[in-house]
Amino acid sequence: MRPITDTYAVSPQISAEDMPAIKAAGITTVICNRPDAEVPPSHQAAAIGAAAEAEGLVFHVLPITHQTLTPENVARQKALIEGAGGPVLAYCASGTRSTIVWALGQAGERPAEEIIGAAAQAGYDLSGLRGAL
Repeated sequence: MRPITDTYAVSPQISAEDMPAIKAAGITTVICNRPDAEVPPSHQAAAIGAAAEAEGLVFHVLPITHQTLTPENVARQKALIEGAGGPVLAYCASGTRSTIVWALGQAGERPAEEIIGAAAQAGYDLSGLRGAL
């Protein structure tokens, strides 16, 4: 897990076996930003979601691709984060999409340099989004 803020972290693809450690880290909500078509059945949202829920975690599915990175999905991700009862972990293939969708949701609320800096501390270079932020 790579923290972006005190209450939002991202990661590359997780597995069902990761759920006890995710819960132990204090995460209460997991958001899947990875489309099922990118992974085998063992790593698709249904399998990961069942494991999350078995640990008592809230699980949401919001697949993000270049085509689905829309203002509506940015707003939905932001609402899921804000509505969570605690720290959130969002994942995709590398964590980049989960970082970008968060960053776009922060545009206009935080300075662009703060958003870019938070992402950079987690290992994600969003400097190319400066204009959109």
